[in-house]
Amino acid sequence: MSVTDRILTALTTVIRMNDKVEEIAGLMKEQQRRLDDLNGRVIRLETVLELALNRSSGAVTRLTDADGGSSAL
Repeated sequence: MSVTDRILTALTTVIRMNDKVEEIAGLMKEQQRRLDDLNGRVIRLETVLELALNRSSGAVTRLTDADGGSSAL
């Protein structure tokens, strides 16, 4: 195998790798969009849950990120 063949093979490999990297970057952007959408849905569900708990108990409770549960205010 000559030096020219090796260089062409290396360049071909780099081009293929670049295509794969671009494809994976696109997939990651799509996954991030989906995660953001799911995060918004979870926030809306937490809000509905807090409102329902407040109506049923009469006490003001709030879900917090720190303890993952509810605490009275």
